[in-house]
Amino acid sequence: MTGERDLDVLLSDMKPDLRPGIFVFCTIPTDQSIPAALSPLLTFREQEGTTLVVSREEAEATGLSYAFASRLIALKVHSSLQAVGFLAAITARLAEAGISANAVSAFYHDHLFVLADRADEAMAVLQELSKTTHSQP
Repeated sequence: MTGERDLDVLLSDMKPDLRPGIFVFCTIPTDQSIPAALSPLLTFREQEGTTLVVSREEAEATGLSYAFASRLIALKVHSSLQAVGFLAAITARLAEAGISANAVSAFYHDHLFVLADRADEAMAVLQELSKTTHSQP
């Protein structure tokens, strides 16, 4: 399975899905193990530290400081990791609406973390983008 590469198909078939819960971004030193009480949705090692994306409840329960309380929007179309312009088109449209988005590409799908209080608005923007792309000849 290589995933979809055609930009029009990706946009019209993205099927944004707002997932439950609030997710936050935390960081721990690169030489520190991930606390056993955490079940990160995402980990990423950078030179300055390891980023963890976890539920806000987990971060608060373990005493981790965090930033960017967000909702997760999964784009359910199976996108190719070699697709060109998909996230650029989406993030540009969200930017026009003044909505910050942190995008993550995984093997099957692309995902967006948007500020929790703007999630419904982001969903409306994505649904409109998908609808207008689908209706184009």
